[in-house]
Amino acid sequence: MSPLEEQPEPEHLSQLKAEIHRRWSVLPLLDVLKETEFRLHFTSHFRSTASRETLEAAELRKRLLLCLYALGTNLGIKRIAPSDHGTSPRDLHYVRRKFLSKAALRQAITDVANAIFSVRLPHIWGDATTVCASDSKQFGTWEQNLMTEWHVRYKGCGVMIYWHVEKKAVCVYSQLKRCSSSEVAAMIKGVLRHCTQMSVDKNYVDTHGQSEVGFAFCYLLGFQLMPRIRGIHKQKLYLPDKGQSQSYPNLKAILNRPIRWQLIRQQYDTMVKFATALKQGTAEPEAILSRFTRNNAKYPVYLALAELGRAIKTIFLCRYLHDKRIRQEIQQGLNVVENWNSANDFIFYGKSGDFTSGQVTLQELSMLCLHLLQISLVYINMLLIQQVLSAPEWMQKMGPDDLRALTPLIYAHINPYGVFRLNMTERLRIESLVS
Repeated sequence: MSPLEEQPEPEHLSQLKAEIHRRWSVLPLLDVLKETEFRLHFTSHFRSTASRETLEAAELRKRLLLCLYALGTNLGIKRIAPSDHGTSPRDLHYVRRKFLSKAALRQAITDVANAIFSVRLPHIWGDATTVCASDSKQFGTWEQNLMTEWHVRYKGCGVMIYWHVEKKAVCVYSQLKRCSSSEVAAMIKGVLRHCTQMSVDKNYVDTHGQSEVGFAFCYLLGFQLMPRIRGIHKQKLYLPDKGQSQSYPNLKAILNRPIRWQLIRQQYDTMVKFATALKQGTAEPEAILSRFTRNNAKYPVYLALAELGRAIKTIFLCRYLHDKRIRQEIQQGLNVVENWNSANDFIFYGKSGDFTSGQVTLQELSMLCLHLLQISLVYINMLLIQQVLSAPEWMQKMGPDDLRALTPLIYAHINPYGVFRLNMTERLRIESLVS
């Protein structure tokens, strides 16, 4: 299916963005992170790994924000330190080593996501949803890295970050993975591990995020897998029972054999055990799904999962082809992820947007800091938009098309680069240094 044609931005939505820019001028990205911290106090999750700590709370808070900004923009601590905030690179490196951890960053991200869900106004953003979309984006890395792989589609070495984004641009989970790892496993992991107050019952994915086994596991785990399928003309529909092919003469070209229900019944208990292991977190989705590939074509549980997946996928394909609104719904959800990916380049701009560390742990810290910076931007933008629309004259302008196109992930009014100072009375002391 070809993507929907890009529609021009509604007039009143453009006026709203201009009003935000007029009221708040250009906001520094660091101030956006700072304001989020003042409102939510997410830095309280960052605890020292040392036996004791003598840093004052206010000073630690400042250094944590600088470290989060340095890693989230990929500028690095060395580029952030020489400013007027009174901290040295050594101080910031100490805080990064002793205080920053993946668990604390995920708790901070959860706090911001839940804050967005709690203060979001339904008459502006619509009712709370239980759907999200997921997709991956490649980030370049050095070749001397255990995670680095060559990606055929992007024609370069790197790693992938897989995002789970709610329909109004709230990213609830992020994960670092290899280019060759399963997108289906990453999709399932994000739905099960996001730890926010959102409950997911639908997940939109692109073509690479679906498989027959993926359909089966999503059904057993209690949520719908809704992919955008690129090669729709190559798909086959499976019959529910024998002797029914004559009932659909116009579908003979795409009809396949009947579903083997007996095989599903025989392995049902084992399939539920694997799904329970995923649900309880006693096994990683990547480890389980790696057992159910075409290399294990004779494995009875794989055959049963594939058979169940064919049945669920056939039902989905019938709905997908019959109802245009479902195709539009999936496309709109995936457009939100693409918008999130475009904002990655705006925020994670340092070092050409490449991970320069060879350590997987530091790469994951950078990913989570980027996630925290970007979701903080969504949180502050949402508050700014709601403040403008609190005026009746502005809310009356917003029609259905404006509200449908409204997103808090805008950044034309954001300056991620810091403050530039030009003093025409100062010169570089080149001659004196030479002498």
